[in-house]
Amino acid sequence: MTAADTTPEAPHHWVLTFSCLDRAGIVHAVTGACVAADGNITELQQFSSIDTGRFFMRLQVETARDRHRVADLIGRVAADFDAQWELTELRRPLRTLVLASKAGHCLNDLLFRQRSGHVPIEVPRVLANHPDLGGLAAFYGVAFEHHAVLPETKAQFEARVRQVVIDERVELVVLARYMQILSPELCEFLSGRAINIHHSFLPGFKGANPYRQAHARGVKLIGATAHFVTSDLDEGPIIEQNVVRVDHTRTAAQLVEIGQDEESRTLTAAVKLFAEKRVFLDGARTVVFR
Repeated sequence: MTAADTTPEAPHHWVLTFSCLDRAGIVHAVTGACVAADGNITELQQFSSIDTGRFFMRLQVETARDRHRVADLIGRVAADFDAQWELTELRRPLRTLVLASKAGHCLNDLLFRQRSGHVPIEVPRVLANHPDLGGLAAFYGVAFEHHAVLPETKAQFEARVRQVVIDERVELVVLARYMQILSPELCEFLSGRAINIHHSFLPGFKGANPYRQAHARGVKLIGATAHFVTSDLDEGPIIEQNVVRVDHTRTAAQLVEIGQDEESRTLTAAVKLFAEKRVFLDGARTVVFR
């Protein structure tokens, strides 16, 4: 026997997400399955929702056993608790489709952090309703398509979105300041796997030029909200929010600049949390493990 024959297999690193109705013994059973798979748990977070009675868990485990063996043991436990669960490789890039319009700040931040390895996503394509961001996508080596989205062409564009999601095995769709309302049918198709970003003011302003409205009213806090896409416009379960304090010295143009920074930061943070399997839906709310 050579030295190579006795070298232990390098450990695999897995992320397990697990949710079910709350009851006694869940943590004991799940961690016991990890031990049975010769696993070393490196991170574990859990939460019991008083509102819905559901239990949520995310854990990271390293083991020399392959995925089939680990999944088999976890699957037995999941069956006992009628649980929803997923076992994925730690930091596996999530296949992500980005929808955009003209503003490039959110798209640029996502593509930069994808390239730098700070966010575990893989963007195979950007779909937009204007051609303006084609050069930005080309800079990062990402395929780009633009299609005019008018009342008579909206259905064709959304059909293209569906096709890309299926053909390119897309796991997440990000609306990076995509300035169109998705149809209820597409919202349903993307339920739980589409994230949007919008400005968030106290008080709120809707319609055209919200930053100019905020400046005119002397707003003291501006920010951004990232949430899941639903058919209720801008009312999906919230994943991440950020605010920044401003005062009377800020011009409307400066508020736009500050707001865009917050939008980029907030959207990227939400995408990172989702890609790392840290976000769970709990009714109209989210459970987010950081």
